[in-house]
Amino acid sequence: MKVPSIVLPRVRKTQEKLSRRLAMLLLPAAALAGCAANTPAGTQAEAPTQPQKELRVMTSGGFTSAFALLSQQYERETGIHIVTEHGPSMGDTPQAIPNRLARKEPADVVILARSSLDKLTSGGSIVPSTETDLVLSKIAVAVKAGAPAPDISTPAAVRSALLAAKSVAWSDSASGVYIQTTMLDKLGVADQVRPKGRMIPATPVGQIVASGQAQIGFQQLSELKPVKGIRIVGLLPAELQKVTAFSAGVVSYSPHPAEAKALIAYLASPKAYAVIRESGLEPASQKVQP
Repeated sequence: MKVPSIVLPRVRKTQEKLSRRLAMLLLPAAALAGCAANTPAGTQAEAPTQPQKELRVMTSGGFTSAFALLSQQYERETGIHIVTEHGPSMGDTPQAIPNRLARKEPADVVILARSSLDKLTSGGSIVPSTETDLVLSKIAVAVKAGAPAPDISTPAAVRSALLAAKSVAWSDSASGVYIQTTMLDKLGVADQVRPKGRMIPATPVGQIVASGQAQIGFQQLSELKPVKGIRIVGLLPAELQKVTAFSAGVVSYSPHPAEAKALIAYLASPKAYAVIRESGLEPASQKVQP
């Protein structure tokens, strides 16, 4: 049967429309096929980006200022996010690091006075052989900004300054325990100074001095340096000085022990030395007996 010539153009237009629609439907499939063809044999599509790894660190006051800068430096170099918690190396406050570990608060690394770290290791809270001395810290003396600086150049001068002061403050951590239990007795002023002295829990001693609650204060130099409103008189003389090692260890229940060890190695490396010295500490080249 012969199709009338007037119908043919309509048929062609209909066929063209159908062809265009079919091409549009097939285009995405072709694109996918092209991607598959361009993928090298034996390889798989890229896996989704993994969430950023995170390490939780508990540090005591002596290393706080240095770690604030070193943790940022480490994050930039490794991409590992550091979450920092703070607390004393010892004491009865809930914030004290040993008490936080006893409650099994999340933690990968702790940094605190070596004497406390050794006790935590003995108690099973720290992985044995991960203990690493990071810094050496010395005790300094501070008064309120604008106040006259007492002479502390000799043990006799420190003794006179303690007797003359109306109020005295020291921390409840390593330096304060030494002052209260050893130094005052060594100077022969325990009976006169203890009644007007205060062991300050958790709060930096510098803040107590700055607010006028104590006329003179004793704490690690690195803990006094960041405090505004005080005048750091200087370090205790060598005959009275107590050098404390602040050390790190991997928490026994850490979910990231390998990453925790890598962080500790970084903090003990020469990369950390400049920041450590700027904070008033010295890098620890060997273990110091507490």
